[in-house]
Amino acid sequence: MPPAPRPLLAGLLAGVLLLPSLRPVPLRAQTQAPIRVPVAARRTIAVDERLAAAAGLAIGDTVRLAPTAGSLGDLVRIVAITRRGADPSEVARNEFKVRLHLDHLQAVTGSGDRVGRFAVRSSADASDEPNAAPDRVAAAINQAAFGFRAYPASAVAVETSSTFRVVNRFHRAIGVITIVASAIFLLCITLLKVDERRRDVGALRLIGCSRATVLRAIVLEATLVALIGSLLGAALGWAASAIVNWYYQGLYQTPLRFTLVTPGIVGFAVVLSLGLGVVSGLLAGRRLVRTAPLELVGR
Repeated sequence: MPPAPRPLLAGLLAGVLLLPSLRPVPLRAQTQAPIRVPVAARRTIAVDERLAAAAGLAIGDTVRLAPTAGSLGDLVRIVAITRRGADPSEVARNEFKVRLHLDHLQAVTGSGDRVGRFAVRSSADASDEPNAAPDRVAAAINQAAFGFRAYPASAVAVETSSTFRVVNRFHRAIGVITIVASAIFLLCITLLKVDERRRDVGALRLIGCSRATVLRAIVLEATLVALIGSLLGAALGWAASAIVNWYYQGLYQTPLRFTLVTPGIVGFAVVLSLGLGVVSGLLAGRRLVRTAPLELVGR
């Protein structure tokens, strides 16, 4: 009997197919009499961590792999447990995955040389091999024969992420509306708060403080309030992002991060907050300092 092929992790083929329909069953769940097969002669497979957790499987376990329920199948040994990748297209897919050697996959499914899909890795440096560009490779493959279609990885990513792009645009629209509403609300609050200090401003003007000095004090106070608010908002956003990622990563068993709080986002939020604070303080202060001091103190 020829020796078993090397495990999947050693890499027999870069484009190994995934068979969600193949559901290995632990030997202890079988009612048939066990078949004595030497351990060295058993084929090896890799299962994803979701299947391992659901079926209670571990590395080294022997299971029976069959294309249909109730058939005899093959005795195989688990040599690896794979982790689900951070692929948005796989988030809502709940099927289990099993990775096999290519020849074993063909034997189990009876598909011969047919494949559902495969991947071709082109050169990373297109200057060394001009014909290895993804578009040119796809065009060459499509011209080779009929019955299949080749797409660059970027086109596949765009197609599978169309739903997330729509959600992203929706979030952008909500963000713009929220910013505009927040700016109007901030201006109204600043006007009300500054107007409550009419007597203080009038007293400062009467003791000799110039309009520019009073205006700078109001703008500086509004800027400090905006800075503190932006920092508190960034901390709240980071905590909310951590909670969302923790919940949905556990729900879908994926390392995909559903929300991100990056330095760029925090920087944009802080700059926007400071800008709105300066503008609101400036408008409210100019409206107040243009009023006569005696009118401000109520005389």
